[in-house]
Amino acid sequence: MADKLQLPPLQALVVFEAAARLGNFTAAGNELGLSQPAVSQRIQTLESRLNAPLFERRHRGVQLTESGHSLYLIVRSSLNDISEQLERTRRQRSVLRIDTDMGFASYWLLPRMERLQALIPGVEVQVTTSPNDYNFRDSNADLAIYFGLGNWPGAQTQRLFPEIVFPVCNQEIKQKIGAENNAEQLLRYPLLKLPETRPQRWITWEDWFRHHQVYGQSHSASRTFNAYSLVIQAALEGQGIALGWQPLIAPFIASHQLVQCGPQVRTERGYYLISASHKPPSTQQEKIKAWLLDEAWGFHENSALIAGI
Repeated sequence: MADKLQLPPLQALVVFEAAARLGNFTAAGNELGLSQPAVSQRIQTLESRLNAPLFERRHRGVQLTESGHSLYLIVRSSLNDISEQLERTRRQRSVLRIDTDMGFASYWLLPRMERLQALIPGVEVQVTTSPNDYNFRDSNADLAIYFGLGNWPGAQTQRLFPEIVFPVCNQEIKQKIGAENNAEQLLRYPLLKLPETRPQRWITWEDWFRHHQVYGQSHSASRTFNAYSLVIQAALEGQGIALGWQPLIAPFIASHQLVQCGPQVRTERGYYLISASHKPPSTQQEKIKAWLLDEAWGFHENSALIAGI
C-alpha cells in the first residue's frame, strides 16, 4: 500500500492559491465566499504547519515570501492539472457526439436512440447533422456516420451499409405502373430528386437509367428538393417516384407506405462509421461502435432473409 500523503488541509491550499494570486486576503475571501478573517485563519494554519511565513503583511495587501512563492508555483500548477483533468473527465463521461446527415439521422439512427442510449447510461448523446461531406479537420465529433467511398484523410472508417438504391413510390402510383419493373416506363411519371453535387456524392436518376441502359431520355417533369426527407415526403404523398436508399427507406417498405417499383443498383459507395485515427477511443465510443456494427450486420441478415437468399 502506498504511503499516506503528508498534506495540509486541501482547502487551506485553495485559499492560499487565491490569496497569492490576488495579493489580498479580502479579495480571496470574496472569490471563495469566505470572510477576510476566515482566509487569514487558514493561511495561519498553513504557515504553522510549514513552520515558515508565506506572506509579508502590508498596508494594502500581502506579498509572497520566498517560501510562499515557491509553494505557490507548485500549488498553482497542481490545481491547474487537477482542474484540466476534471474537465477532460467530465466531457469524456458526460457527452458523446455523433455527426451524420439528416437522412441517416431521421430514418435510421433516431428510431434506435433509446437502445443506443441504454449502452452508456449517464452520458448525453448529441446527434448533429450537416448536408456537407465529412471533414475530419472541422469535426469535433466522437464518431461520425457519413456517405462516401470511405477514404477520408485522418480518419479510421468501417463500412456499415453499401449504396443500394431502387425506385420507390406509394401504392397508388404502383397500381398504375403494374407488376412489371421496367426502367423506361418510369419516365412517364414525375421523378423526385436531390440537387446535383460536384463532385457527385450519390447516384442520380441519370445514373440509374444509364445503368439499366435507358439513354437520351429527357424528363421535364422532375421535381428537385434540397433535403432527402422532402423527397420521401413527396413520394408518400404520391407526387412522383423517388430513389430509395437502403437502409433509410426500409421502414417505409416494411410498413407498405412505399413499394419498390424498379430494379436496384449497387455501387462502391456507402455509409461509413468514422472515428479519429490519431487517438485511442474511449470505452463509450468502443461500445457504440460495436453496437452500430452489430445493428448494421443484423439489418443485412434480415434483408437477405426477406430476399430469400
